[in-house]
Amino acid sequence: MTKAQDFSNDSENETQASLHFPSMHRWDLDALEGWLRQDEPPQGPPPEAPLNKEAPPAIQTIQQLGTASIPNPGESNIYCLNIIGQIEGHIVLPPQNKTTKYEHIIPQLVAAEQNPKIEGILIMLNTVGGDVEAGLAIAEMISSLTKPTVTLVLGGGHSIGVPIATSGQASFIAETATMTIHPIRLTGLVIGVPQTFEYLDKMQERVVRFVVAHSNISDQTFKELMFKTGELTRDIGTTIIGPEAVKHGLIDEIGGLGQALKRLNELIEMRRVPLGEQTAAVQTLGNDTMPPVPPTFR
Repeated sequence: MTKAQDFSNDSENETQASLHFPSMHRWDLDALEGWLRQDEPPQGPPPEAPLNKEAPPAIQTIQQLGTASIPNPGESNIYCLNIIGQIEGHIVLPPQNKTTKYEHIIPQLVAAEQNPKIEGILIMLNTVGGDVEAGLAIAEMISSLTKPTVTLVLGGGHSIGVPIATSGQASFIAETATMTIHPIRLTGLVIGVPQTFEYLDKMQERVVRFVVAHSNISDQTFKELMFKTGELTRDIGTTIIGPEAVKHGLIDEIGGLGQALKRLNELIEMRRVPLGEQTAAVQTLGNDTMPPVPPTFR
């Protein structure tokens, strides 16, 4: 083969390459990689549409909240605290999980306790549970507040959400809401020694003592619900609906947002009146006129 034939073959190869890769007369690896990925499906969730900052305020509200206008709450003396999803502890959960981080909740409770404009705290729960120590830390913080607190279970208050639901001075649960009571579980490395069971038993006893101390349920009834078999398909325990939670004494009353706010406002009014005047008013007007004096701790 002559050199002229070699050059002609090289020219044909270059022409074929330019037909397949029209924008690459030189081997650009980045361009080649981008060309190969043209037919691949996009990875990850689709990007959110950027907010048009030049649009009128009404259009921005529709983009963010799906409605043209939202009510202006104004200045309120009640602080609303939401505990939703899974209660996150010392291990960060995957980003697709809705979580309540205890390192966010505790500073909010401290700020609400110190703010003189806030007279009551409404805690709304719809949680599947989560980290035991993080949940107990939140429950202990709520129960130690000096300001009136009311808890409201909407949807569910499962697992370690049960102590949080009982930590307020008054507790409500929606009629269709549920609460799951089950023994404590361990994840990760478990050493098969008697000390592991003793550790679990001590931690479980902490939860039982807190719930019994901050509700009207007895120790025996709560443990019967916790260790019941045959009801949950993949676990030991019990799922109770709103009226059953009130019947067992775990929650005070059946109710929703209106009843919870009404009770919280009553507790706020009682806190404003000195204790001596409260007793005199109750003796004069009767128990039906004024609500009972709320205890700081149960």
